[in-house]
Amino acid sequence: MSSAEAADQGVGAKDPLSEPDSRFNTLPGWTWVGCYGGYYLSADQLHDAGFEHGFFTRRWQGRGPDELAGYLSCGVSVHRPQQVHGSVVLEASSACAAPWPDGDGLVSDRGGQSLWVCGADCTPVLLADPKSGHVAACHAGWRGVASRILPAAIARLEQRGAIRDQLIVALGPAVSGERYQVEESVALQVGEALGTDPSSLKELQRQAVIRPDAEKGRCRLDIRQAAVQQLKAEGIDGTRISACPLCTMAEPSLFHSWRRDQVKAVQWSGIVGQAEI
Repeated sequence: MSSAEAADQGVGAKDPLSEPDSRFNTLPGWTWVGCYGGYYLSADQLHDAGFEHGFFTRRWQGRGPDELAGYLSCGVSVHRPQQVHGSVVLEASSACAAPWPDGDGLVSDRGGQSLWVCGADCTPVLLADPKSGHVAACHAGWRGVASRILPAAIARLEQRGAIRDQLIVALGPAVSGERYQVEESVALQVGEALGTDPSSLKELQRQAVIRPDAEKGRCRLDIRQAAVQQLKAEGIDGTRISACPLCTMAEPSLFHSWRRDQVKAVQWSGIVGQAEI
């Protein structure tokens, strides 16, 4: 392992929970919400529209959606998929108990539902329609973006009366482009799903989706920026998209990171719909 790779992956780092939270502060467009169980991150646009939601951190380890839902809203049902890095978006009512059905996205289909996804470097994406009150939650890594899970979620919301340029979207903490090395072939698969010329790495670089890497045949991929570009290409108003700047790899006191630690551990993100029962 090179020194650069070691630095990227935090090799030799101390116990992360023994250190203070280095980025536990006010971020533009984002708010840390305190409750008796701890703190979670909230996107101001979703909050201002009345949608209860939260991006939880590793400090909630051991508490899953059944418990976390109570910190967002009382008396809601809990829905989650068995994530498989694909593009399937399920109706929430089909994912209400173990064994959880395979999928990487959920859309609400009645009132009183909380929708949950988890991750440890991939982007958690929460979508909300202020008109109908319906919501969606997606787990969007590079495979999810490449297989167009976000357009699938938007289409599901449109079936429930949403107008896509009125949707509100929040992208939570994920690995940053600075620290996410991938093969150029991976970047090209993502680029093809954005409507970009799949042979044009230069165009992806112009869109800030990728940046150069010192290793031949590789580049750095900003998966959140790729998701933002995909959302815009689908007609989502850019002013209604909030992308959290926190990097899961760079913040060991706050987030699990598979690429940093090679440990199967996740943080959860959830949203509660407003649709009437």
